[in-house]
Amino acid sequence: MLGSKPQLVNFTNKTAEKRHIFAKNFETTMYYKLIRDKCLVLATSTSEKAVPGKLYRVSHRFSRSAGIYKEYLTPVCETLENADYLVPALIYSVQVTQSPRFKRLLPILCQVPGRSGIRFHRGTKPEHSKGCILVSAEDEQKLTARWLNEQRDHQEIKLEIV
Repeated sequence: MLGSKPQLVNFTNKTAEKRHIFAKNFETTMYYKLIRDKCLVLATSTSEKAVPGKLYRVSHRFSRSAGIYKEYLTPVCETLENADYLVPALIYSVQVTQSPRFKRLLPILCQVPGRSGIRFHRGTKPEHSKGCILVSAEDEQKLTARWLNEQRDHQEIKLEIV
């Protein structure tokens, strides 16, 4: 499942002007998608349950013959969330900021309904999180560096959680 998986995106208004605006958004915004494994909730030695997922980089290509954008998913890393504190499945902006708790730069989700301080950070068990998205220590460094570079290049980072 970690290979690129094309998915079709409906594009109803096929005028050249709309296609140009749509394509321009892809140049200034980096899109990511976190796909949770809804069928797999892992029970751990504690009473807390984990929900694994995979984070993908999303790229889009316009198919002139079909008149639609095709969505391609490139794997970035695996994730883990505490099942009792799942982040709502929505689209979020992501920024890399200094974490007062962890004392290092970490990605943070912006405008999570009813919550604050939801970050990507290292962890291997659901009890390592009360709402944050866990990744391996190596992936935390790579993801933070990637998103920091994109942020420095003045690109907006969007994450869709499904």
